[in-house]
Amino acid sequence: MRNPYTLLAALALAVILAGCNQAPPPAPDTRDADAKAIRDLETAWSQAAATKDVDKFAAYYADDATALYDNMPIINGKEAIKAAMKPLFQEKDFSLTWATTKVEVARSGDIAYSQGTIVVTFTDPKTKKVMTEKGKYVEVYKKQADGGWKAVEDIWNADAPATAVGK
Repeated sequence: MRNPYTLLAALALAVILAGCNQAPPPAPDTRDADAKAIRDLETAWSQAAATKDVDKFAAYYADDATALYDNMPIINGKEAIKAAMKPLFQEKDFSLTWATTKVEVARSGDIAYSQGTIVVTFTDPKTKKVMTEKGKYVEVYKKQADGGWKAVEDIWNADAPATAVGK
């Protein structure tokens, strides 16, 4: 006859091992709060662009961000983005505004994207006419160590060629 304590010990060991293999509980779903945070961030960012302060504007980018702006080569890094935008921000007639139409946050809560409409007003260097360009954008964000969001990919392009203001 087998030892009843051996059977009891084996059963206890099986229960303990089964308990060790349980997955940790899923992280809380913060997608709605994160989407709101990104919408608020984009509103503040668009307001910062309106001040024409290139440092305030660039503060919304991660250090290793990439910008793919209309009619420009790829720009890599926050400092390069700032350098590319500085001459535009110094133009008297330059303005850049956008409105968010969609935000999606990954279930993991560490990456998100937004899309929306954009309006750029600038002086055409050839004709010296003030031009307006309407288009769309996609922004990719990564959550930072401090819990905030920074843009890592910034893409915009025009719906049609720019038109002279007043037309």
